[in-house]
Amino acid sequence: MVTKKSAEIPPFIVMEVMEKAASLERQGEDIIHLEVGEPDFDTPECVKEAAIRAIREGKTHYTHSLGLVELREAIAEDYHKRYGVQVNPDQILVTSGTSPAMLLLFMSLLEPGEEVILPNPYYACYPNFVRMVEGVPIFVKVYEEDGFQYRPEDIQPLIGRKTKAIFVNSPANPTGNLTPPERMKAIADFGKTVVSDEIYHGLVYEGKEHSILEFTRNALVINGFSKQYAMTGWRLGYLIVPPEFIRPLQKLHQNFFISANAFVQWAAIAALKEAEADVLRMKNLYNDRRKYIIRRLRELGFGITVEPTGAFYVLANAKRYTQNSFELAFHILEEAKVGCTPGIDFGSNAEGYLRFSYANSIEKIQEAMGRLEAYLRDNFWLREKAP
Repeated sequence: MVTKKSAEIPPFIVMEVMEKAASLERQGEDIIHLEVGEPDFDTPECVKEAAIRAIREGKTHYTHSLGLVELREAIAEDYHKRYGVQVNPDQILVTSGTSPAMLLLFMSLLEPGEEVILPNPYYACYPNFVRMVEGVPIFVKVYEEDGFQYRPEDIQPLIGRKTKAIFVNSPANPTGNLTPPERMKAIADFGKTVVSDEIYHGLVYEGKEHSILEFTRNALVINGFSKQYAMTGWRLGYLIVPPEFIRPLQKLHQNFFISANAFVQWAAIAALKEAEADVLRMKNLYNDRRKYIIRRLRELGFGITVEPTGAFYVLANAKRYTQNSFELAFHILEEAKVGCTPGIDFGSNAEGYLRFSYANSIEKIQEAMGRLEAYLRDNFWLREKAP
């Protein structure tokens, strides 16, 4: 008999869309994928060469459980260069992706019944990590007119004796929006631990991203290499934490994961030190796609009040067509052969929205928008469902 936790965990709906799309592709259908948050670019050559070199040099054994000191020093240097903050390499834990990092983080942070404040909408997996260690997610509604960012005055009434942390994600998944620095400071000023997912840092097209470490040292930072450096399959992430967390996290990591892959860590050093031009090229192409897809979605009747300026997502208001985003997303997949993610995957406050990823070529996005236009033109029954 499986555990109640494993039986009751909700599915990650974007994966259900992707798997349904794969099933249709096996039947010969041509699907355009705008559902998955994965860079379509190849990993930069300098990163691949560094990995190959490491393998040839025999760097294929366990590393220090915190990660290679050379990589931790490079991460600390990167944070100082980007944000002007001092990070001690001994306060960094390198992990096999940000999902293991998040699991370890909440294992070290939460006792049963303690609470983490999260925005609604949110990345679908966040509350599942909290619940898996018997924590309690507490949701704060965020709104389209604010770019789906916290209003600090809505957080304050929810802070109580069980509140252990406030979660921040900027640039955010699923919205692509940035939290303004004044709101980050206001959140830090509540005096609670802030958990900051900074995985989309480096993919910002207007404005500037800020690390929570600019505003408080009472913070646990999650970051990695998958998005900015197109290294999703390499599975490498890291945590930056206060000194008192590092030894407990290290012991958890030793027991459950031992260490991150050695040659991938050497490749990550090359990413930090040598891939700046590659990242800039990818950013420029993402930005062209961003501008195009925002314009076309608006032309097709979707609402986008605040234009997203980071990551590679648009959370588009589809309420003029339906209040059932799950039904709509799968119908678009079946009929238009375009994958997108239903907003309900990201919380109750994202119902009636669809998330579109522009981590695909401009040619594919153009074709997808043409298919979507034809689909909407041919399905006026959707409009009749609108309230």
